[in-house]
Amino acid sequence: MPTFETTTRFTTDLDHLTPAQHRRFRRVVLKAFVPDLRTGRRFHPGLRIKGVRSAPGVYELTWAPDGRATWCYGRARVTGDRHIVWRRIGTHDIFARP
Repeated sequence: MPTFETTTRFTTDLDHLTPAQHRRFRRVVLKAFVPDLRTGRRFHPGLRIKGVRSAPGVYELTWAPDGRATWCYGRARVTGDRHIVWRRIGTHDIFARP
């Protein structure tokens, strides 16, 4: 099972989401993102994962029409499992500081 941590900024951003947005993000992560990490296959195209140009090593994930989250890989905490550092979550506005 992949491990994860959150930045302080991500936690603050998450607190500003509506309950419906929070549920949708969680559902997308659990039903599509995590299974793809587990198997090591390419990410589901609907997640639209791509690198953030202004921040090398940082990726964005689409979880709603105007819902984005940024993340990067961190140092593995469990041998053989990916570790994700969630950086920001919200709308396109998060790209000012991904």
